[in-house]
Amino acid sequence: MAAVPMFSSTAAGARTDTYDAAKLLLRLLLGILILVHGIGKIGAGPGMIMDTVTKAGLPAAFGYLVYVGEVVAPLLLIVGVWTRVAALIVAVNMIVAILLVHTGQLLQLSKSGGYALELQAMYLFTAIAVAMLGAGRFSLGGRNGYLN
Repeated sequence: MAAVPMFSSTAAGARTDTYDAAKLLLRLLLGILILVHGIGKIGAGPGMIMDTVTKAGLPAAFGYLVYVGEVVAPLLLIVGVWTRVAALIVAVNMIVAILLVHTGQLLQLSKSGGYALELQAMYLFTAIAVAMLGAGRFSLGGRNGYLN
């Protein structure tokens, strides 16, 4: 008796399309939301960022890396080029932001009872998930593209 495949070719194709659509959704969500923060920082100018990094004992020029993490990397995520690297840049950017600005809130709850850093945690772990998953088929890099 011949073995029956678990998924037909149609079901397997639909499953792959669903995974690729989910990857697109995660990329767009993370990229657009982080990009909005970056655009806000561009509009406000680098002063606040430079003050924050110099107060932490880092060179002021280090502050310009925030723009890489909140403008360049999100644009790469949105289009799906160098997605894993871009997601890792966003993750590192979030870790640095938490360490520089939110360390006092690491173990706190908000006034409404949620985790005080839930937004930062969501960005951080979504970025890690995107770095693990890659861009998927619905990207300029393509499912197995070298730019993925």
